[in-house]
Amino acid sequence: MIETFIEEIRQRFAKVFLDVLVLKLIQLEPMWGYRIIRETEKLFGIKLRHGALYPLLHSLEVKGFLRSRREVEEGRVRKVYEITSKGIQFIDSYHDFLREQLRH
Repeated sequence: MIETFIEEIRQRFAKVFLDVLVLKLIQLEPMWGYRIIRETEKLFGIKLRHGALYPLLHSLEVKGFLRSRREVEEGRVRKVYEITSKGIQFIDSYHDFLREQLRH
C-alpha cells in the first residue's frame, strides 16, 4: 500500500514540478530532448510528449535557466541543453524551500 502511495506521489510531483525535474536532469548532465523524454519515463514513469517538452525547454531557456547548443553526432544535429548558474540558483532555492516546509 505504501508503495502505491509513493508511486502516486512520484507521478503527481513529476507532473506539477516538471520544470524542476527537467532542470535537475540537465544539471546532472547536458541532454537533448529525446534523452530527457527517455529519462523522465525511466525515472518517474511519466511519458512526456514532444509537444509538452519542447515548449517547456524553450521557456526555461527564455528565463535564463538553460542554454542550448547544436551538436552533430553521427550526421544528426541535436540541440543539447545545459543548465546555467541562474538555473542552479533556482534548483538550490527549490531545495531550500522544501527543507523549510519539511521542518514544519
